[in-house]
Amino acid sequence: MYICDYCKVKTNFLQFKKYIYIRSEMKILVSKEIKEACPQFAGMAIAATVKNTPYCEALWQKIDEFTLRYREMYTTDSIKDMVTIKATRDAYKKCGKDPSRYRPSGEALCRRILRGIPLYQIDTLVDLINLVSIRYGYSIGGFDADKFEGDTLTLGIGKAGEPYEGIGRGELNIEGMPVYRDAVGGVGTPTSDNERTKLSVETTRLLTIINGYSGKEGLQEAAEYMVELLKEYALATDVQLIPFE
Repeated sequence: MYICDYCKVKTNFLQFKKYIYIRSEMKILVSKEIKEACPQFAGMAIAATVKNTPYCEALWQKIDEFTLRYREMYTTDSIKDMVTIKATRDAYKKCGKDPSRYRPSGEALCRRILRGIPLYQIDTLVDLINLVSIRYGYSIGGFDADKFEGDTLTLGIGKAGEPYEGIGRGELNIEGMPVYRDAVGGVGTPTSDNERTKLSVETTRLLTIINGYSGKEGLQEAAEYMVELLKEYALATDVQLIPFE
C-alpha cells in the first residue's frame, strides 16, 4: 500500500468517503512473519502537513473531560477485555513478547489514567495521538516523515540484539515485538517509537499509524477522529488516509 509523498503525487488515485488515497513512492509493507502470526492485522496510516505547537489549552480541555468520563466507564481490570487492547496483547504473545512486561502504549496510557495519573503533556501532535489511543485502545505510532530513510516501511518482528532506542527509554529490547523498519532500522513498535524519527515542535510532515491487531473494524472511525483533531488543533492539510494489510 502506498503513502503520499506530497512531492511525487501520481495520477492514479481513488476517492474513499471524503478522503483521497494517492499512490506515490513511499510504501508500507506487512512482512510474511507478521501475516502468519497475526493474520487479522490491518493498519491505517494518516499522512498530513501539520503545524505543531508545544501546548494547546483547548485540546487539553478535551483530554481532561474525556479522562473523567473514561474513569467512570473502565477499570484497570476491565480494559483487558477491550477488543483492541486484548488483540494487541495476543499479538505480542504470538510474536514472542510478554505484554505485561513490555506493555503496548495503548494499554499503558489507559492504565495510567485509570490509576489517577495524568497523561504526559508533550506537544500538540503527541497529545492528540494519545487521546485517540485511549479513546479506542489502539497503540498508535507518530512519526516525523522527514526523518525516514528510504522509501519503504516494513512491519516485521524484532530480532535478538537488534538496536533500538525507545523514546525516553534508552535501549529497548525489541526481540519478539512487532516493529516498523525503514532502510536504516526500527522506527516504531506498539510499546515505544524510536528517538530517531520522533515528533517534535518543528515537525511539519506527519505520518501516524493506527495498528489494528483486532482487524479492520473500528479503524476507519479512529482514523476519522484523528483527522478531526489534526485539522482542529494542528491545522492539518493535504490529509490522506492509507489502509494497508
